[in-house]
Amino acid sequence: MSYKLAITSMSLGRAYAGHSFEHKLDAAQKYGYQGIELFHEDLLGVATQFSSPSFCVAEPSASCQLAAARRVLHMCKARDIEIVCLQPFAHYEGLLDRTEHARRLQKLNLWIQLAHELETDLIQVPANFLPANQLIGDFDLIVSDLQKIADIGLAASPPIRFAYESLCWSTHVDTWEACYNVVQCVDRPNFGMCLDTFNIAGRIFADPTVASGKTEDAEEAVRQSISRLVAQVDVNKVFYVQVVDAERLKAPLLPGHAYYDAQQPARMSWSRNCRLFYGEKSRGAYLPVKEIASAFFHGLGFQGWVSLELFNRRMNDAGTEVPEELARRGAISWAKLARDMRFSEVQAGEQERATASL
Repeated sequence: MSYKLAITSMSLGRAYAGHSFEHKLDAAQKYGYQGIELFHEDLLGVATQFSSPSFCVAEPSASCQLAAARRVLHMCKARDIEIVCLQPFAHYEGLLDRTEHARRLQKLNLWIQLAHELETDLIQVPANFLPANQLIGDFDLIVSDLQKIADIGLAASPPIRFAYESLCWSTHVDTWEACYNVVQCVDRPNFGMCLDTFNIAGRIFADPTVASGKTEDAEEAVRQSISRLVAQVDVNKVFYVQVVDAERLKAPLLPGHAYYDAQQPARMSWSRNCRLFYGEKSRGAYLPVKEIASAFFHGLGFQGWVSLELFNRRMNDAGTEVPEELARRGAISWAKLARDMRFSEVQAGEQERATASL
């Protein structure tokens, strides 16, 4: 196995900006992407084609969503694009309202059917970021809740895997260390993690609410985190990785800032508006993504799907040029990442070892 390039479907422009899913796939195909992380929101957009006009007052029915999944798979196969995963199965674990917990657990059954129709075996689960007053911050409960979905996924035919991801604004699980601890305690073969350069650096290196854009002792925090990651993480529990950067703001993200949202943690508002592709220094990228990515690929020895999960205010702009611009920028970023990480050398080494073993 080597490296395969994917992009999050939302990274090519949000559906509500008028960018059709088919147009976004065309842009992904044009610039050489091999896979997509499929956002459920994009699938719902396709499902409107199978819904009645009353869709505006309710989510499309299960049958409409399943029909949409079959349509999405057909469109992807026509462009030789794989569906890496369906995401995000959000706001599930640790809920204070256990009736809502049961409802979301029931919703998982539909998601597993959707995954089967999409011919993917992977569902991504972001660590819960609901307000603390809606959650029970009990580690054992978080683990127990996630064991439930893992066991349901194991019992499915074919089985479904889950990639848990700590977001830098998650309420209780906001570092890779906390995420990996959960993964180890869930202790199921189909339950692993997604490692994301943005969310790692966004928590320990970046602070969009201060003028410097950085936490205290940011560089040292990253150095120590990388050292622990390489020493502790079992690469077999890393189901895929995401590599993107972000913009250093000219002013702290505080009340009065254009991106400030009183209903969101500052890092979430920053993430939704200011992510950038790897290597986009001219646009203000400043996170230590190269060092963290090197830990993934050289320290851990990860190989497999590498996804470019971008959120940026540009995605909200209408215009047919937006998906193509973002796909092109991502492809340029990937080429730079491949050079910087020496992917060709790694793959050449694999070929030499394989030949020597014959």
